[in-house]
Amino acid sequence: MAKQAAMAGPGVESDDGGFRLLSPEGTSYRVDITDGVLASANPLLAEYCEGRRVVAFLGPTVDRLYGRQVRRYLAARLVPGTWSVVTIGGGEAQKTMESVERICAEAKAAGLDRRGVMIAVGGGVTCDTVGFAAAVYCRGVRYIKVNTTLVGQVDVGVGVKTGVNALGTKNMLGAYHPAHASINDPAFLRTLPERQIRCGMGEIAKMAIIRDARLFRALEEFPEVFRQPCPAPARPTARAGGWSVEDHVLRTSMALMLEELCPNLREHDLARLVDFGHTFGPLIETASDYRIAHGESVAIDMALSAELARVLGLITAEDCERVVRLISALGLPVHDPRTCTPELMERALRASWERRGRRLHLVVPDGIGSAVFVDDLEDVPAAALEEALDALAVRPTALPGPFAAAR
Repeated sequence: MAKQAAMAGPGVESDDGGFRLLSPEGTSYRVDITDGVLASANPLLAEYCEGRRVVAFLGPTVDRLYGRQVRRYLAARLVPGTWSVVTIGGGEAQKTMESVERICAEAKAAGLDRRGVMIAVGGGVTCDTVGFAAAVYCRGVRYIKVNTTLVGQVDVGVGVKTGVNALGTKNMLGAYHPAHASINDPAFLRTLPERQIRCGMGEIAKMAIIRDARLFRALEEFPEVFRQPCPAPARPTARAGGWSVEDHVLRTSMALMLEELCPNLREHDLARLVDFGHTFGPLIETASDYRIAHGESVAIDMALSAELARVLGLITAEDCERVVRLISALGLPVHDPRTCTPELMERALRASWERRGRRLHLVVPDGIGSAVFVDDLEDVPAAALEEALDALAVRPTALPGPFAAAR
């Protein structure tokens, strides 16, 4: 791994291989984009391990698809006897303290010491759970994220939060524990089910709606991005020849997220634009017993927040319609009749108000690529919430099959 020159000051720097972040409080980390991360000729992952003892954790699907490649890579690149691979449970139901304890027990059984490294190969659930285990094992050891889902690459993979669900609440327990390395290989996206692609697009749309009108227009023009090949943009977006739409969307959304996180990495300020889609969404997920996936709950939340902004006079009806129409065009839901009731959504507002220090900090768009905060509970009258819900209830549900069926 080539030695990196020191950054001139806090901020986010980009290069062909990814991004580097230095927060004002001094936390520094890198997010890499590479091809063939599990190819034995690619030294990146092994160099981050730095000759330390390693335990790699994989979910069942990732183990089935890539487990052989992971083991082959570690066998080729690491000293025999210094590494092991463990399969752990997948899905939100496994994102628990019991899973964290099992991960720590497996690490201890493998002889992982305080200089050891945990590797999480998988999506957001795997990386969140292994990351939390790494934060508490021996009071903190290094971990590496190899992000295999679109949500992982554009959201979980660029931040420093880890956590598990507990006490009936999503991500109730967790820690800020920056990964030693976070590696993204776009080739992983080719094996994702369409539903997981759509969920990742929810997080990408989030950044476009609140931060970047050009990215928003790109998504309007290419709503099938990552689901079918897209051409290079009319205006080249890279130095030599232009990136594809996929590369442009991936890199732009990652950069936007990093730029938003950087000045407030450990959330000392609880008013955060990146919480767009995460006020109503957590309760929608838990109330559905995770029938609704994270990216889908974000989408419903964003649509509801946009309609609320329209009702409150903060966004034009035209721009609100563009936001809701884009979410639907990406194949995501904008409403769920079983969870989007006035009673549950009022409870979600109050839960967010309590979690954010008795301030609501509801993020709503006030234009395309721009957003503002609604800070107090009394600023969202019950009648306004009901009107917004009613506007979405008449729209068709975007997701047949897996969305409608319990999982």
